[in-house]
Amino acid sequence: MSVSNKEQGFTLLELLVVLGIIAMLAGIVGPQVMKHMGASKTKATRVQVEDLSAALDMYKLDVGKYPTSEQGLSALVEKPADSKRWNGPYLRKSKVPQDPWVQDYHYASPGQHGRFDLFSYGADDKEGGEGENQDINSWE
Repeated sequence: MSVSNKEQGFTLLELLVVLGIIAMLAGIVGPQVMKHMGASKTKATRVQVEDLSAALDMYKLDVGKYPTSEQGLSALVEKPADSKRWNGPYLRKSKVPQDPWVQDYHYASPGQHGRFDLFSYGADDKEGGEGENQDINSWE
């Protein structure tokens, strides 16, 4: 039985080639993943706006009117001082959710576009925009 003194392992050149391939794949795949993540946040915001709108409708059924702009969305989880028929909380959680970009939803009642306006400005938190920066609202 002969024993070889030769050690086996990867050479520096082989490791550099593998790291280059991984970097190249990350450069191709990374932007695609980020694009889909932005689209997912936009879709999640649409769902949250619909859920909050439904909770506002339940509030109106009990109280007889939508929360004022001053009361805001917090009226869905905390009884307003002047509300006698409040039967909440109207949300499952004890606080109003923020949009996926960790910003508060904007709420106005009465709204310029309907009974109330509920919206998020998107990732840039500015009016207008496209893609992940687009406004998501309850009236369209």
